[in-house]
Amino acid sequence: MTGSASTEGHRAASSGNAARCAVVIVSDSRTEETDESGPRARALIEDAGHSVVHRALLKNDDARVRSEVETLLSRDDVDVVILSGGTGLGARDRTVEAVHPLVEKELPGFGELFRWVSYKEQIGTAAILTRAFAGSVRGKLVVCLPGSKAAVDLALTKVLLPELAHVLREIRR
Repeated sequence: MTGSASTEGHRAASSGNAARCAVVIVSDSRTEETDESGPRARALIEDAGHSVVHRALLKNDDARVRSEVETLLSRDDVDVVILSGGTGLGARDRTVEAVHPLVEKELPGFGELFRWVSYKEQIGTAAILTRAFAGSVRGKLVVCLPGSKAAVDLALTKVLLPELAHVLREIRR
């Protein structure tokens, strides 16, 4: 998919800027041994020329998730915090509530596009059940994704990674 000359120019200016990412899985049921989303995220991020500098697996706990994100945002070696899990409508799905208060500028297009692509390519109208979102915090990007491996794959390959360097460039302007 191509964009305007201006958009293509911004992408070209941003290319070659590797992002340093933290991947945080939020789940009450997964363990390091059973988690598939974290390893998939790492592989996709690294295949796109970026790096994963931190990985964590946390329980669905607002205070713990917020603390982890705040710690990651304070690190000089982290540009992007990607959380996977806790974006649904269940009582224990609290990632959005934990992270959203930290966001300075939300990128509504991220969630909108993710749901549209999910609708078209994977799950139909069930796409309305995710509260996936992204936003900037102190010159960094925070992204909240559903917890399934398929959702992580779709969000990273079709939405986030093609624009990641461009998004970071815009956040830092």
